[in-house]
Amino acid sequence: MSCSTESDFVPADLDAHEWSNLEPLYRSLVDRKLNCANCLKGLILDRSELDAAASEAMANLYIETTRHADDEVVQKAFEKFVQEVEPHLKKVGFELDRKIVESPHVEGLDPERYDVLLRSLRTDVEIFREENVPIETELSLLDQKYSKLCAVMTVEFDGEERTMPEMGRYLEVTDREVREGAWKGIAERRLANRDEIDDIYDEMIEKRNQLAANAGFDNFRDFQHRRMHRYDYEPADCERFHDAVEKHCVPVLRRLNAERRTELGLDPLRPWDLGVDVKGRSPLRPFDTADEMVEKTSRVFHRMDERLGTMFDELREGDCLDLASRKGKAPGGYQYQRERSRKPFIFMNAAGLHRDLETMVHEAGHAFHSMLCVDEPILAYRSAPMEFCEVASMAQELLTFPYLDEFYDATDADRARREHLEGMASILPWIATIDAFQHWIYTTPGHTRDQRTAKWIELTDRFGADVDWTGFEDARSASWQRQLHLFGVPFYYIEYGIAQLGALQVWCNSLKGEKDAIERYMAGLALGGTRPLPDLFEAAGAKFDLGEETVGPLMERVGSELESLPA
Repeated sequence: MSCSTESDFVPADLDAHEWSNLEPLYRSLVDRKLNCANCLKGLILDRSELDAAASEAMANLYIETTRHADDEVVQKAFEKFVQEVEPHLKKVGFELDRKIVESPHVEGLDPERYDVLLRSLRTDVEIFREENVPIETELSLLDQKYSKLCAVMTVEFDGEERTMPEMGRYLEVTDREVREGAWKGIAERRLANRDEIDDIYDEMIEKRNQLAANAGFDNFRDFQHRRMHRYDYEPADCERFHDAVEKHCVPVLRRLNAERRTELGLDPLRPWDLGVDVKGRSPLRPFDTADEMVEKTSRVFHRMDERLGTMFDELREGDCLDLASRKGKAPGGYQYQRERSRKPFIFMNAAGLHRDLETMVHEAGHAFHSMLCVDEPILAYRSAPMEFCEVASMAQELLTFPYLDEFYDATDADRARREHLEGMASILPWIATIDAFQHWIYTTPGHTRDQRTAKWIELTDRFGADVDWTGFEDARSASWQRQLHLFGVPFYYIEYGIAQLGALQVWCNSLKGEKDAIERYMAGLALGGTRPLPDLFEAAGAKFDLGEETVGPLMERVGSELESLPA
């Protein structure tokens, strides 16, 4: 559902990088007289337009920090925005939130259209504390410090300096000596910054606990769940998810690793044995260059649905892609919507691996989500809760299964499908591990690093595969440090698990009827954030549930598909 009213409140030539340019416009909104419900609607639209301009200014600066993580000028520009503009935006945002929810005309707004928005605004007003603004700025800078440490990590290997994404190629090769050498090189490089990263994380924990205390919460977990607008599930539901994963996913993971151990003739498995093909085949290499990947991906989407193909081509033709791995780029991949121009941007580190193809398709799913909501005038409605945003991306990975022949012959396409489904059997336990780790961290105040390490080992025993870490205990105990979400977006990671359950349901629907499944998938995406989370899942053809009644049947289906695919 959308509103036909458009705003032209923001000057076309506004430079939103400076608070001095933004402040008069925001102050005019705060001071605006509201005489009726239509006046309130106009305020919401004008505020959306102005917030979009500020959001895109920050987006562009952030994008550049990831594209040029080794460029101090670029980093300083982002830091300046975080320090000099973002705190003002948070304060004036609170004033506007309060102005809207406390307006006597709020009762005149159509509940069907505005209730989801108002629910979020009321929460934001409830938990906002001005004293938390500078703390959040400090946390943003700490996360940037962590990202910079990770971005410059390289390993001298095979005669060259390699980025961490590039090193991933060597973990898939059939030569076990090469895999071991690569794994050790990666582990040693990460351990070189272990203490510094621990220092950053300790400081983050302290500051986050203070955020929660300032807002009147017993712990940061409960505060963060509230701040993330988790209205449809609670921490106890997350624990149901952990238990369901332990019961239904971990056995599949361990069975697969037992098969791997037998196929490879290795007992025990070591950490560098998990990415190699069990039949001794060369790693899947779906493309040689990023341009080749883009061309073939375009053909996939055109075959899947012409509307998806057209949207992907729009990304190709615009300034929307930075895909190839290179020194100085930050790790990882993401899609970032530039809200003023309404153009998505996709960032990744393609090195010719199959997982690069998966990342491309994944981030394209996010971009499609953004593009399907592009005409929504209310900024908050242009994106859905993260639990559903990730359905957009993860379902897209599964929906590409019939079209992998664009990249592989029939045998390798089956390999790719099998690897993806096996990856689900491993990623869901990893998600449960990370989420349970965070629950413990933020409900155990004053814990020591040794206690944190012990908890991490306990959780990796609970959810992990049967792997022998002898001699590399330090690497195992510090392996959580590579999870970016723990630093930049605490408690965000479980969204991937919840969304995976939704994506698997979309995929199961496609096995019964692809056209109808894609129609429902796109219909769900087009709703943006206008409806509550269970409604979004339902529109896409899925049930919103975190327990074993959902996890069990889905993992059973994954297991049966794995049995039907050749190893």
